[in-house]
Amino acid sequence: MPKSDPAKIKKVSFSLPFGIGSVEWEADPTERRAAWSLYVELVTRIAVQPLEPDNGLLREALSSLYNLFPVTRQVLREGGPDVGATHDSVGGIAIAVLNNGLRPFLSKWHPLLQTWEAQRPPHQSPKEHECNWSEEPKLRDELELLRKDLEQYANALAVIAGVKEEKPNKAD
Repeated sequence: MPKSDPAKIKKVSFSLPFGIGSVEWEADPTERRAAWSLYVELVTRIAVQPLEPDNGLLREALSSLYNLFPVTRQVLREGGPDVGATHDSVGGIAIAVLNNGLRPFLSKWHPLLQTWEAQRPPHQSPKEHECNWSEEPKLRDELELLRKDLEQYANALAVIAGVKEEKPNKAD
């Protein structure tokens, strides 16, 4: 079998971004299912995919990140209390990622981008207007830093879900 058998995972441990720190716990089936659901949502969004300088719209990226809130809430509700809300649980980590990582980023950038978008002349495309924004390069830079942190989170979820091997001392 090429991947580790999730039923045999005893303990997983790793460092996480957004001030969460190191965590270690024994994965159980409920947490593995929740981790898998969250992992799929992350890796299929711009959240962990690089947004090249001349590609994509920042609005689309921010909307995709914002949509992680209702998706995460749904996964945690469906998983019930067994996904946990403590530091060493899938639920606790997911809540910390939303509150310590995504919320501050979106609270800063969403209103700034929205203000700029409201100034778009009717004859100008959204892409062209975004490219003319003086803050556009800074937002892209910060989006890339956030992406790297979310990639670390996604990798941790993959380990918990049992679809990826734990890598000791990963320096990403």
